[in-house]
Amino acid sequence: MGQIYQHQLPNGMRLAAEHIASAQSVAITALMPAGVTTEPENRQGVATLAAEMVCRGAGDLDARDHSDALDRLGVQRGTGVETNHLRLGATMLAQNLHEALPLLVDMIRRPTLSNDTLDPSRDLALQAIAALEDEPQQKVFLELRGRHYPSPICRSPLGQAAHIESISEQDIRQFWKSTFVPDQTILGIAGRFDWDRLLAQINQLFTDWKGTSQPTEVDHAGSRDYHHVMAESAQVHIGLMYDALPEPDDSSILCRAATAILSGGMSSRLFTQLREKRGLCYSVYAAYASQKDRGAILSYVGTTAPRAQESLDLLKTELLGLCNGIDENEFNRAIVGMKSRLVMQGESTTARASAIAMDQYLYGRPRQLHELIERVDGITIAALRQFVAENPPGPMTIVTIGPESLNTT
Repeated sequence: MGQIYQHQLPNGMRLAAEHIASAQSVAITALMPAGVTTEPENRQGVATLAAEMVCRGAGDLDARDHSDALDRLGVQRGTGVETNHLRLGATMLAQNLHEALPLLVDMIRRPTLSNDTLDPSRDLALQAIAALEDEPQQKVFLELRGRHYPSPICRSPLGQAAHIESISEQDIRQFWKSTFVPDQTILGIAGRFDWDRLLAQINQLFTDWKGTSQPTEVDHAGSRDYHHVMAESAQVHIGLMYDALPEPDDSSILCRAATAILSGGMSSRLFTQLREKRGLCYSVYAAYASQKDRGAILSYVGTTAPRAQESLDLLKTELLGLCNGIDENEFNRAIVGMKSRLVMQGESTTARASAIAMDQYLYGRPRQLHELIERVDGITIAALRQFVAENPPGPMTIVTIGPESLNTT
């Protein structure tokens, strides 16, 4: 197992690192408090534009020179917008870590954000929104998110097209200045490195960084209703969501186990009952979507119009029926599947860097892989049966996309 290190800089930035002696690579995950919840109400999409523009020139280098410098070091990188964070991820050979770090830090602290990169970034953002018409599965989940969660958590990470069209260079710079700040930023690093040398360089690159983030106000719960999006299509896409425990709750591991019973592979309940036995759908699954202060179970079914109503009815029956009991075979399969996924993630420096960064945010500390596996091993079938019996699905938000609405009563 790798050795875990932690450090907090005087400016509040937190560093979590896991040394993996057998690794030949190093991965970095930087979480800045610049997610969709921090966007101004009338500038939804500014985070998406910022995530693209920090990749288009930083420090003293323009977009081409900065990209070439990272490419010469073999750095694979990318950015993404989440609920609470803007994420920068990078993976490289361990021997190139210290040469690549200043280039990556410039993306956080000194992005060019020039006006000539705004229009191409805007075009990409608008194309991503337009492409939702060809990605109904993604669209149904964004519709679910928008109706189930309170504002501003409900916002789409893609932003709103009307807002994106009017965002200016000044808007981008103001957003970057107010959200790319150290006091809530987390840096997760996993792979092969020398801790003392790494810490010295991190201190050198970040110690004079200043700024504090502002707390986000959250409205009351979402609508918990049914919404249909009309689409002239032979397919019907069904999304369903209901509340679950937040990630830091001690019983959240039982939420994961219950979800694995429902959707842990081709022997899971949803796949067996909806697809294998009845042939109702071409895709069905459930997932546990957890955050620091809330959680949800979401489900998806992709089917055809004649089978849509029966698919929705049976999906709800199976979700509610989990409270009636769990047998030994499906319990054992779920536990083995959960452990297998953890072990495989532990072999990826990218996955570990992301995991320890999120652990630092959710739990205040990074967790070692053996701790996660022991937590899964500690689940008993009696505890899981009691948990699902005491925690039936609550009010559901349902969204469908297709030619006709469905009956949800």
